[in-house]
Amino acid sequence: MAATLPPPRLLPSGDSAITVEFSRNIDDAANRRVLALDRALAADPIAGVTETVPTYRSLLVHYDPVEIDFDKLGEKILARAQRPVPAMTKTRRWRIPVVYGGEHGIDLEDVAKTLNTTPDEIVARHVAGDYRVAMIGFTPGWSYLSGLADSLHMPRRQNPRLLTPAGTISIGGVQTGVQCLAGPSGWHLLGRTAVRTYQLHRDPIFLLEPGDNVTFTPVDAKTFAEQDRAAEAGAFIAEQIAS
Repeated sequence: MAATLPPPRLLPSGDSAITVEFSRNIDDAANRRVLALDRALAADPIAGVTETVPTYRSLLVHYDPVEIDFDKLGEKILARAQRPVPAMTKTRRWRIPVVYGGEHGIDLEDVAKTLNTTPDEIVARHVAGDYRVAMIGFTPGWSYLSGLADSLHMPRRQNPRLLTPAGTISIGGVQTGVQCLAGPSGWHLLGRTAVRTYQLHRDPIFLLEPGDNVTFTPVDAKTFAEQDRAAEAGAFIAEQIAS
């Protein structure tokens, strides 16, 4: 019989939600447990649970306190959370095109200088990565990816920008990410993609999901412009490839 896993912390979040915390750090093993619990609650629902929100290291579980109380729900969650994490039998893999540098990646040269290398080497390292979607958050479609090479780890900017472009591909700390909508960011901007990870009137609205695998491939500015027009019309642009 497989050994049970150590229990997560159960933290009250107001009077109708529980934060199930598996780690206090960004950690792939913890994230796999988060996603496994999220899937378990979807497959075998607990009466009274109304919504779950997975993050890097915790799962927020919303519930109806009239139907179930904190203690009873906590017991049921812990029973599921301590089960061995099942292997993912089928995961989706996406290849996302990126135009790096220039007006589309205004921090690429500064990142290269800070890391004592060249812009081409930064692009090569980023493209070589095999990433996993750890969570979606901050703004619709903002996809946080784990798997960034140690050689690309960078502290976030001391002065965040109030507005960065839609489709930005950036790095910050130990992460890289795909920013769907224009918005503020304290990360370093390496390039842009035409891929809309969120598009309200498209089916599906959200393209990437937690647990998906992602790789990047470089394209030139002309190709980016063509892909951007196609994406605006609803094309996925990202290529789903065999795992």
